[in-house]
Amino acid sequence: MFQTSYNRSKTRSAFALLEIMYHTIVRDIRKGHRNAFIGLLLNMMQAIIFVVVFFAMFEILGMRDAAIRGDFLLYIMSGIFLFLTHTKAVSAVVGAEGPASPMMQHAPMNTAISITAAAISSLYTQVLSLLVILFIYHVAFTPVVIEDPVGAFGMLLLAWFTGVAVGMVFLALKPWLPELVGILTMLYMRANMIASGKMFVANSLPGSMLVLFDWNPLFHAIDQNRGFVFINYNPHFSSISYPLYVGLALILIGLMGEFYTRRHASLSWGAAR
Repeated sequence: MFQTSYNRSKTRSAFALLEIMYHTIVRDIRKGHRNAFIGLLLNMMQAIIFVVVFFAMFEILGMRDAAIRGDFLLYIMSGIFLFLTHTKAVSAVVGAEGPASPMMQHAPMNTAISITAAAISSLYTQVLSLLVILFIYHVAFTPVVIEDPVGAFGMLLLAWFTGVAVGMVFLALKPWLPELVGILTMLYMRANMIASGKMFVANSLPGSMLVLFDWNPLFHAIDQNRGFVFINYNPHFSSISYPLYVGLALILIGLMGEFYTRRHASLSWGAAR
């Protein structure tokens, strides 16, 4: 009644959608800190702390012999970066604006834009942190040699994709069981500290232990990533197709759940919480 209606072409509508998505991505990136540079620095420090802690643990426990022949720090980072990318994608998608959020009251906004922006902002932050850390390590310490950079980056994207897929399932359940979903999300991310297999390679595991990790798509992505990073490692007990198919299946389940939740969304859901 109080709006001026006008027809838009498909091209103009597409550019308007991309503009909304761009502003939403920027908003999500700046959620962590008002200053984008400090937010990036905090994310880098988290990754560096993980690398230092695992390096010290390998040294104290004498586990360096179990690593792949090559740059030991690059071996640690190849697991840490994919683990952080996966878990950050899960937490970002779970924390995206839901159908009952006040942001959904704005006409151009919808849950698809919110979820996409959360996922892309998480990937952007992790990739930028990864490039900066690798550049500093390459310049200040030793040259970084990656056998197949394109394949290694593809595995990073696969870890991010499976994280988005898992986050979609949790997001669809969140309005119905918010407390339980929070606990399950935390348990999943904590379990991946071990179940991701970032501390060892699949080729060195006996069959009795391999079955404990083989279910995890992130385990496959990390092991395949090390096959692309190091010239002398050929993964035999992991695959690229498994995490891809699992991610597609979870995305489909999450989209169906999110569609059902959006149809039954109510602003009064959170009134008693």
